[in-house]
Amino acid sequence: MTGQQPRMNGYCETSDRMIVDYLRRHAAASIADLVAFTGVTATAVRQRLTRLMEQGLITRQSEAVGRGRPSHRYSLTPAGARSGGNNFDLLARVLWEEVRDVRDPEVRQGLLKRVAQRMAESYRAHIHGVTINERMAELVDLMAGQQMPFEVEESNSLPVLTALSCPYPGLAEEDRGVCAMEKLVFSDVLGENVRLSACRLDGANCCTFETSGAATT
Repeated sequence: MTGQQPRMNGYCETSDRMIVDYLRRHAAASIADLVAFTGVTATAVRQRLTRLMEQGLITRQSEAVGRGRPSHRYSLTPAGARSGGNNFDLLARVLWEEVRDVRDPEVRQGLLKRVAQRMAESYRAHIHGVTINERMAELVDLMAGQQMPFEVEESNSLPVLTALSCPYPGLAEEDRGVCAMEKLVFSDVLGENVRLSACRLDGANCCTFETSGAATT
């Protein structure tokens, strides 16, 4: 999205990660400490720190030193301390394989439905629109915040939700049950039955979801 700092993996670039990793090993650091560590100028260090503070990964504290200007020390925020350890792809793959290996079809379907409901609950807290168009627009914004580009096409009588990239590309290629789960999630979040009208796995450019206009029960 234009005007926003990249949020992939919680870092803007590799040089910023060096500072975050340094602060993992030290409770706090000054500009001089980071200049000595990185080998770049104080101006470059300040630019990196500004980016990291804008992302909420680093905080700054002022320390009074005599009668002069206060000095600043930088440390990780809770979000910064949590960043960089997101091995979610492997975890999702392992959990999905465990679900798929459940032999009883009713038990497997029930488990998938509960997973979809739990995911939908986390999304629903951010969806407040009255109309389906408003709710889809809010869902698009929510996905954008998670680096998943979606868009809404409103030229038809009912809006169409398009996934410009698959949230689970590796899993979907191995098991189309992931697509069915995503459909359940969107139906729950939007409050209307949703069908997968086009899919990348069938040769379409993007996956699209259409509503039937019927409320979910």
